[in-house]
Amino acid sequence: MGKGYSVWVASNSYVVGSFACIGGGLFGLDISSMSGVLNNPYYLDTFDHPGSSAQGGIVAAMPAGSLVGALSVSYLADKLGRRNTIIFGSMFWILGSILQAAAVNRGMLVAGRIISGFSVGICSATVPLYQSEMTKPSIRGRMVALQQWSITWGILLQYFIQFGCSEINSTASFRIPWSLQLIPALVLGIGLLFFPESPRWLVDHDRREEALGVLADVHGKGNTQDELVQIEYHEIVNQVEFERREGAKSYADLLKRGVARRVGLGTSLQMWSQLTGMNIMMYYVVYVFEGAGITGRRGNLIASSVNYVLNVALTIPAIIYIDRWGRRPMLLIGLACMATFLYLVGGLQGGFGNWGTVEGESKPVWVISDNDSVTKAVIVMSYLFVCSFAITMGPVSWTYPAEIFPMRVRAKAVALSTASNWTFNCALAWAVPPLLEHISYKTYFIFAAFNSAAFIHVFFMFPETCGRTLEDMEDIFGQGHVFQAWKIKRTVGVKTLDQVAHEKPTTTHIEDKTDSTSKVEETAATTA
Repeated sequence: MGKGYSVWVASNSYVVGSFACIGGGLFGLDISSMSGVLNNPYYLDTFDHPGSSAQGGIVAAMPAGSLVGALSVSYLADKLGRRNTIIFGSMFWILGSILQAAAVNRGMLVAGRIISGFSVGICSATVPLYQSEMTKPSIRGRMVALQQWSITWGILLQYFIQFGCSEINSTASFRIPWSLQLIPALVLGIGLLFFPESPRWLVDHDRREEALGVLADVHGKGNTQDELVQIEYHEIVNQVEFERREGAKSYADLLKRGVARRVGLGTSLQMWSQLTGMNIMMYYVVYVFEGAGITGRRGNLIASSVNYVLNVALTIPAIIYIDRWGRRPMLLIGLACMATFLYLVGGLQGGFGNWGTVEGESKPVWVISDNDSVTKAVIVMSYLFVCSFAITMGPVSWTYPAEIFPMRVRAKAVALSTASNWTFNCALAWAVPPLLEHISYKTYFIFAAFNSAAFIHVFFMFPETCGRTLEDMEDIFGQGHVFQAWKIKRTVGVKTLDQVAHEKPTTTHIEDKTDSTSKVEETAATTA
């Protein structure tokens, strides 16, 4: 089986893990597909000048569909496989893009966004799952973090396409960008046909020879007898056999001791990622800079574009160093910084703003006028907020839930975690325009408080998982009722390749799991 794959496709963990990230790019494309048209006169005329509630509903249609899509992964990823589920999701994106590009009224636009959202929900839950099961522990965080980077690239590319089309004096100014976004889905769906299935899924479906071939291709340059490949293969087999003895895979397993805690961490982290306030900066960045005093459609679009460039650029350090810095430090530092910058934005707007009118808006908005220094300060704080999210919470919020669950419930638990993301994404997408309209600058204080609460939660409840194998998470979360997350450190002590090569993996007893786990993790750390 392993020899059947193209060498270029299957022999490199980075190639396998990064290509799937196109699924994350679909999410990014959809985010900025609306932010760039909010003050487009042709968009407004075509869809009857939607008010704050109506516009919130249009934007929220995508995360509403994503919620359903993410929940469906709990069945699809176990039934169809990780790879085929992503391919399935790409088909819905193509259909949704066609409907959006051809929309002539709000109903058709909302329908297209719901279908596209269903695709995004499937891909956003399955891509990290696929990546985490295809990569070594030493680079797992880096590869799953690429999911977030692909999201930022999707946001950036779609926004600049819309920026370029904004000079077109017709509905083509928004129909062309909405049409072009189906191209990545075509590439993803067709390209994944040439990629391997997750070895953990293959073992779980009694296709062990295929699983060994995939592991050999991805981690051992095609050599099925490679010591590290054998260790990881037997580790997965032991874990699957153990979980089968534990009972059937069901939603009831999510409530079992040791698992329920992880479900709470995964769902809450995805919730906090939305409650940080990043939605404001991505979906409604045009409104944010209107409040800062930047008027005029072109000037606003240029200022907003910097946000997206920074989002892409500052995700790169996180990808490179996430497996060195660790998950906890990134979360804690990021949340503290985001809370600080939002408090400053709210304070500056509250202290120097007033109700007024701006170009393209019929209703009064809270705006800073005739104060360039304060306007620049608000813009800088907004940029720093985006940078803080991009380098910390953004990538970790996808990495952490994908690596903490046992295999028997991994698909269901990751799907539930991602569903939490989309639940709050949908609620905030709908709520932010009315909030900005009615309480203006106070909106920033609300999200600053959320960041402060998240900091406390992470400090007391989120242990470090950096460098651990997926099967090794049982040791982290199996410490009884007293759980002091801040005392749990990453793994220490590294063996050389020669030491591991002379140690035979054990294949018969699940009790040997911890020993082989440490070998995989320590060797991976050595080779990274």
